[in-house]
Amino acid sequence: MSRQPLPILFEGVSKSFGPIKALRPTDLDIKAGEFITLLGPSGSGKTTLLNIAAGYLFPDSGRVLIGGRDITATPPRKRNVGMVFQNYALFPHLSVFENVAYGLRVRRVQETEVRRRVEEALGMIQLEGFGPRAIQQLSGGQQQRVALARALVFEPDVLLMDEPLGALDRQLRKHVQLEIRRLHQKIQRTTIYVTHDQEEALVMSDRIGIMKAGRIEQVGGPRELYDRPINDFVASFLGESNLLRGRLVEKSGARGRLAMESLDYIVEGIVGDGVRAGEEAVAMVRPEAVLVSAAAEVGLRARIEEVVYLGELVSLRLCLPNGQEIWCRRIANEGWPSEEVVRVVWKEKDVRILPLSGENTLELEKEEEP
Repeated sequence: MSRQPLPILFEGVSKSFGPIKALRPTDLDIKAGEFITLLGPSGSGKTTLLNIAAGYLFPDSGRVLIGGRDITATPPRKRNVGMVFQNYALFPHLSVFENVAYGLRVRRVQETEVRRRVEEALGMIQLEGFGPRAIQQLSGGQQQRVALARALVFEPDVLLMDEPLGALDRQLRKHVQLEIRRLHQKIQRTTIYVTHDQEEALVMSDRIGIMKAGRIEQVGGPRELYDRPINDFVASFLGESNLLRGRLVEKSGARGRLAMESLDYIVEGIVGDGVRAGEEAVAMVRPEAVLVSAAAEVGLRARIEEVVYLGELVSLRLCLPNGQEIWCRRIANEGWPSEEVVRVVWKEKDVRILPLSGENTLELEKEEEP
């Protein structure tokens, strides 16, 4: 797998299905060899963007470039793009070897080269010696790896993956996530991965694009998006968040003070871009940043409503005087207050005051495909 990876560029790409705007004008610059995940709810446009990259859909406007070459109007068979589908799309009547070899045979590669490449691909996915087996003899995880080998065997410029782990159980999914990540680090193929599973995105990605209603809300590394989301939608979609709604009453440089709704309490924190004094906003506090104490004399009064044991962690569901719930997460062996009423506090550096993104309604219940 010696082929050099190539960058991908989407410039003003849009797509509509009748009156439905599945993808609004979108720009996305993907570096050569990068693993980028498109993450979002159903109907956000992520699969539409992937299908435009594959050539299964043509955009209404804009263009797509791979390695600087405009392939917007190029049919799928001429794009040199590998695709891994959610249902694997393997041929049940063919052996593992023949499934992996299929794309090479279509391209009329010489038989000796076919055998060399297929054996190399099966070795990469740790299925050496599985070539003669029937597809029905494989587990779900093994079938997924065969689909991955078939997409890689002809050395594509770009690898596209459309929720390929959706059919696997949780434990197997976590295992295959790491396998795919290790394989990517080995072959450095430029990859676009689509999922609605935030854990997959965090584990596997160099960067993540959060999508909503046909737009990319924010693109960044996993840590960047988790620590510095651009608005309340990104904060709520990637990881668990406590979002305290109120009005920004003061802003000084990067710091701000937010007055909470229906509560005589001021939250201080770091102000994100796009928030001006006097506007409604939310203060984001991650559950692991919330501290709970029955002895503290400062902080918000809260009532412990529920304790959820998660093994090494425990989550506390607390209710504030204005009826809003917040969550606190802590290590289980540290214990938690036995009192029903406590005080919750957090450090200013752990609070980000963010703009509202508007209603989180979806224009599509399901992304339409041809």
